[in-house]
Amino acid sequence: MAEKLKYVQAVSSVNPSFWNKLTELKLNIDKLDETPRSIWAFFTVLQSDVVPQPLLELDSTSFNSQFNAQNMYIPFKGKVINKNTVEDFKECNKMDLINSEGRCLYDNIISGAAIKDPALLNSFLLLSFADLKKYHYYYWFCFPVPTGITLEKNTCTLLSDEFPEDMIKQFYTDFQSLDTINKSYFLVEKVKKGLSLHTLSSKLDQLNPDNIQDVYFAFFNISNDGAQVGSQLRNYVALVLQYCSFLKGKQAKFIAIKCTRIDSGISVGNSVIYDLQLPDLSINSLDSWVGWEKNDRDKMGPRVANLKNTLDPKVIAEKSVYLNLKLMKWRIVPDINLDKIENARCLLIGAGTLGCAVARCLLGWGVRNITLADNGHVSPSNPVRQSLFSYEDAIAMKPKSEAAAEALKKIFPGVSTATGRGISSRQRTTA
Repeated sequence: MAEKLKYVQAVSSVNPSFWNKLTELKLNIDKLDETPRSIWAFFTVLQSDVVPQPLLELDSTSFNSQFNAQNMYIPFKGKVINKNTVEDFKECNKMDLINSEGRCLYDNIISGAAIKDPALLNSFLLLSFADLKKYHYYYWFCFPVPTGITLEKNTCTLLSDEFPEDMIKQFYTDFQSLDTINKSYFLVEKVKKGLSLHTLSSKLDQLNPDNIQDVYFAFFNISNDGAQVGSQLRNYVALVLQYCSFLKGKQAKFIAIKCTRIDSGISVGNSVIYDLQLPDLSINSLDSWVGWEKNDRDKMGPRVANLKNTLDPKVIAEKSVYLNLKLMKWRIVPDINLDKIENARCLLIGAGTLGCAVARCLLGWGVRNITLADNGHVSPSNPVRQSLFSYEDAIAMKPKSEAAAEALKKIFPGVSTATGRGISSRQRTTA
């Protein structure tokens, strides 16, 4: 008796190096631009029964223009939309976003792009907001799949129960020889000498009712549970029915690829062959899409990555100040040369009311090298008018240049200060 097929959703795992790279791109290239940026993610091919659910990983290489191809990785192709404010992040219409991504995926199926690049069937969207002053990263993944595709399984059998060991070994060898992009989805044909693997682009358009009995639709299964499959299978089925319409409402065989280590080798013997009942798909079945990932509390909502504790407080201060200067440049004075200001050396003659105010202003605009010259000492009347001095400085009768330099360091540790004595009135008279 047929029963509904059960699905699992991809579970994301973001390496801190991803956020560091996103920060770099935000500050130096994207600035206030929220245009989506293409990214990659990957699953490790080798699965372990100890781990209940393999993780979809992202790191700094996710921003590469080409996938970091390795034999043991399965690629997911996506995009990141990094919002400028947390309000924009929260107020995004999540239903519109995922339906838009779903339509893009379906367009790639219709155009044939997903046949040439099957990783497009593993599309995803990362919506994010980077609070670069606190180093908090708010993010939410979606993995769009159509709600209108329902699959039923008639039977399921282990690959090792269906084919002999030598054929399974050759199957794994041929699987590893596939281009990385084609490992996610491909075709397996039963021939006299064993099993022959084909890319979608080389074989799919040749399928017909007469030869379909010897063909299996293979896909990499992101689930370790043999009773469940990754939800992206529904995208694969949408592609199959688009180009093999004679299978609508019919049965077809699918192989859920699972690579496991056995002794010193790797085998696909635990892969599962499913005999599935396919739906009589209509165009309206692809109007609605689901796939937003649940958060750590198993609720529908975003996650937060807090990297503040992984950075030195002085580093955080320097980067926060730099971000503030960048924002002023982007929004107020786009032609300002921040590097020139940072490397400038400023000498302040006098550390009184005006000198203290100017020093603070220079600090706020990114000057990092300030020398203060004043031969006076802090008196009790100074702190209320001169912002870099305190009551304790007056009691100790600290030299003004030294007290001001210490105050600047407390305000911002990244500033480089030097002190000197000013020219006294007696020296000026003598001169």
